[in-house]
Amino acid sequence: MPKNVLKEFKVLLVEDESNIAKLLKDAIGDYFFSFTLAKNGQEGLEKMKTIKPDIIITDIMMPKLDGLAMTEKIKQIDESIPVIVLSAFSEKEKLLNAIDIGITKYFIKPFDPDEVLEYLVSLAIKLDKKRVFKLSEDLYFDRNKNNLFDKNDKIINLTKREKDFLYLLIKNHPNSVSVEKIKKTLWEKEEATDERLRTFIKRIRAKTSKTLIKNISGQGYLISPDNI
Repeated sequence: MPKNVLKEFKVLLVEDESNIAKLLKDAIGDYFFSFTLAKNGQEGLEKMKTIKPDIIITDIMMPKLDGLAMTEKIKQIDESIPVIVLSAFSEKEKLLNAIDIGITKYFIKPFDPDEVLEYLVSLAIKLDKKRVFKLSEDLYFDRNKNNLFDKNDKIINLTKREKDFLYLLIKNHPNSVSVEKIKKTLWEKEEATDERLRTFIKRIRAKTSKTLIKNISGQGYLISPDNI
């Protein structure tokens, strides 16, 4: 089983039972680039926004925000992120709801960590094929490492916000992203004017390509299809 494929991936485990969280982290955590723990749905949602995990594993019944409510909020932010549920057998009805909100897979407690690991390997292989996004003939974006690099594998120096902007456009490709969504995502707790956004995008174009980012009047911005 090619476990080395996991070393590029970030996992977020949201589990309020510390013994289960420790068991799973000790059993499989070292295979991954990072394996982060959260104790409830609210903390899981906050950590998801900051660490941008590739895969989320969550319990259902948790304080503050349960696993399904957390998943619904996460899917509103990034509908493509795989979410795996750890569930007690008595929560069968909730599992039906889990399918409706886009859960990728579920495991009934008590589960075998090796079985979870085997599934994560198969999932990571699929995700790895989508890891590097071709922006143009000269530019590529690695979604796992959140890095932009050229055809010679040289990393192009971008700020965190600039990387987050490209990640947002790529995630929604080939659709455009509205100005309001861009502002809300990049300047969540700050005031962002249209002029500030235009200046920000002008700076990215100067670092990358004048034709990389296209403005669709009245709709927003997207990765120019002429480049891909």
